[in-house]
Amino acid sequence: MTDRYNPVGMWRPNGRAFSQGVVQGEGVVVHVTGQVAWDELDNVVGVGDVEAQMEKAVDNVRTVLAEVGGTLGDIVSMTIYFLDRADLPVIQRVRARHFDAATAPASVLIQVPGLVLPEFLVELVPIAVVPPGRFVRPR
Repeated sequence: MTDRYNPVGMWRPNGRAFSQGVVQGEGVVVHVTGQVAWDELDNVVGVGDVEAQMEKAVDNVRTVLAEVGGTLGDIVSMTIYFLDRADLPVIQRVRARHFDAATAPASVLIQVPGLVLPEFLVELVPIAVVPPGRFVRPR
């Protein structure tokens, strides 16, 4: 079982979808490649729209984890790279739609000057721990 916590005396998430600490439970650690808003045909989804790009990146993460029996709730840590500080409320809103306090990973947001393509506005890099009872070897 993965334990997520927010110690008393620390600054609070205040509705943002992250935990101050996550203790990795038993399971298989899955490192996911940075996910951006690419579809299966290498088209950029949501050019100029950080919300659409966040949703597509989360969907890509979901697909990668599902292949091995994992879910978004298995994510223990996530780094989010983004371009524009003004996009933070949207990024946090999308993140909150997919992670609640009970399943929120430890998280870091890093503003960068650019990503692999100029059309990308955000990139997610999660680490998950899939419980042994659900884990399946990838095909």
